[in-house]
Amino acid sequence: MKKSLLFIPDISGFTKFVQNTEVEHSQHVIAELLEVLIKSNTEDLKLAEVEGDALFFYKEKDIPSQEKLLAQIEAMFTAFYSHLKILKENRICPCTACATAPELQLKIVAHCGELQFIEVQGNRKPFGQQVIEAHRLLKNSINSDNYALISKDLVNEIGLAPDYTSKLYKFNSGTDFYDGLNTEYIFSIIKKEELSLRPFLESKTVSLSGSPNLFFKNTFNVSAETLLEYISNLKYRHSWTDNVTKIEYNENEVTKKGSQHTCVISEKHFNFTSVVKEAQKGQLVYGEYSTSPPPVDEIYQFYIIEPISDKKCILLVEIYWKIKSPLKKLVMAFVVKRFFKKAIKNTLQNLFEFSEKQKK
Repeated sequence: MKKSLLFIPDISGFTKFVQNTEVEHSQHVIAELLEVLIKSNTEDLKLAEVEGDALFFYKEKDIPSQEKLLAQIEAMFTAFYSHLKILKENRICPCTACATAPELQLKIVAHCGELQFIEVQGNRKPFGQQVIEAHRLLKNSINSDNYALISKDLVNEIGLAPDYTSKLYKFNSGTDFYDGLNTEYIFSIIKKEELSLRPFLESKTVSLSGSPNLFFKNTFNVSAETLLEYISNLKYRHSWTDNVTKIEYNENEVTKKGSQHTCVISEKHFNFTSVVKEAQKGQLVYGEYSTSPPPVDEIYQFYIIEPISDKKCILLVEIYWKIKSPLKKLVMAFVVKRFFKKAIKNTLQNLFEFSEKQKK
């Protein structure tokens, strides 16, 4: 029987991350990273299972060449750390989960052998001794949480030199004792600085001159961090906005600079992008930018939160818009501005009532 590849990317530090951070945001961060790893699958690996903080891939009766295997490993490390850089540079949320996400690391274990399969609820999954061995290799004595490990069986199968060295890889031999047997492997610590991280469009901090076109100020009986969560986490948006039929967004993503969502109102789609602007010390700022709502060409809405105590804060709302057409400026000044003002006042009252209900 031909041998198959078993391939396990495992996010290091997940247990500590979840135990010591806000659970919902940590779950979103891990979900984002797992999606990134799945999308970086260049070798048509089959996903057998999502195992919390890890992915279990296999390739039945087919083992890539050493060049393709090493390229696949590099692709996943590159995608993983490229995304962590995005999370770091475009972070809005001040919570511990979002702040410490860039400290997560990745380890990848690759093994091979003859696979058996079982069927569970119509899903065919790898089963047996080789699966046990692949997962056992994750419990090794390597003094790092950021490495690629290749079992001795796979090393022999693809003809990889145990001391293979390149710009990214510097393999060393390792041995661990499991169930009365020595298990041999080679491993390479992965240096992030040697990865060619993908460039990304960094969302700039918005700088607007002049006074806002509309300004509102309210006091809320919740912490500044809690209010920011209610405003920036789009799963709460239906609870305090009127006349919105649907909000389309990535539910597995923590909102950050550059995040996009669409509000559907009376079958019309309005697209928004998350932005921030310079904040004073102690302030939390979340904003949204759009070119959708008529008659404006551009509109910015900023929520600026100033803590008063652990259970009270002030919310300042600033609305800026840009309109090129003189006719549209007149329409805005005499008609639409009053509508905007009334709608935002209602929205802020809804937000206040929602925040009060959440305390009960």
